[in-house]
Formats: sequence, C-alpha cells, structure tokens
Amino acid sequence: MRDKLSLLEALKRQVFKCQKCPLHRTKTNYVFGDGNPDAGLLLVGEAPGRDEDLQGIPFVGRAGKLLTELLKEAGLDRKKDVYIANVLKCRPPGNRDPKPDEIAACSPYLDAQIRIIKPKVLGALGRYSGHFLSGQNLPLSSLRGRVMRSIYGIKLVVTYHPAAILRNPNLIDRSRKDFELMLKLLREED
Repeated sequence: MRDKLSLLEALKRQVFKCQKCPLHRTKTNYVFGDGNPDAGLLLVGEAPGRDEDLQGIPFVGRAGKLLTELLKEAGLDRKKDVYIANVLKCRPPGNRDPKPDEIAACSPYLDAQIRIIKPKVLGALGRYSGHFLSGQNLPLSSLRGRVMRSIYGIKLVVTYHPAAILRNPNLIDRSRKDFELMLKLLREED
C-alpha cells in the first residue's frame, strides 16, 4: 500500500500543477480522488460538482451522501472497500457536462490512477465515465446493468450518476442492482 500511496501522491502533485485546459482557471480546488488505494473497486464519476470543488474531495455533496448510502446497502464501506475518482479533476463552470477536449486533457491522470490502484472492478457513475471506460458511445441505458470489459481489460459495471438519481428517484432500484453486481464481481475476484 505504501508504494501505491507514494505513486498516488506523486501523481496528485502533477495534477495540482495542471494547466492542460481552461478549467484550472475557474476551479477552487483540484479534486484528485479519495478512498483506499488497495480497494478492489474503483468508482469513476464524471467531474466535481460545487461541493467537491470547495472541499477538494469527490462525492461529498447530496450525490455523495446518496453514493455512500448505495455502497452501504450493497455491503461496501466507502473508506475501506472503494477508491473514488472522476474523469475530470476540475469542476466545469455551472456543473455543465465535460467537453471532449477537457476529457482528453484530463484522462491521462485517470489512466495513471487506474494503473496504480489496479482495481478488480471498475464502476462508472454516469454517461461520460461510462463512455470513457467502455470506449463505447452508447446511451447509458445500453451500457448499464451488465458486466463489460473496460478499455483497461478490467470488469466494468456502468450505472447512473447519483445526481441523476436525485433528479429521478425511479432510477434508484436499478442503481441498487448495479451496485449489488459490483459487489458480486468483487467476491468472484477474491
């Protein structure tokens, strides 16, 4: 774990100096990642929101509370069993969707996080992380609810972003099933 921590710290220092796209000018904090570097599950969101930008930690607002609840319901501890990152490390203004050039600029950092952590399972939270990790530009409804191979060769489950569930509570049961599937895959890999 110590080796992973030092590698992640070195990568974090690179991220904190990043000026590859204009988002570095409008962010309050870079949002690198959080959780256990030895976790079997790496969850990937899209981009930091307002609360995340203020605190520098992924998924700390209302969507983060829901994510923690979904993990707990599935039998996963957010701090012990999971590492959480985003495709983008800076908040897009007004919480707008990530732009392709921003994803291209920031994705090498996520690539490095995945290589360092070496998760057994990837969980994509939302359309943009689902597209990026699967390499497929399909509707979210076509990506979620099944096991795929990510572009990294790691098992991938795509689910709804917790913010989407807050906007449409009818999605929560499907998302619960996706988290249960992630746990099942983790147990199979042990």
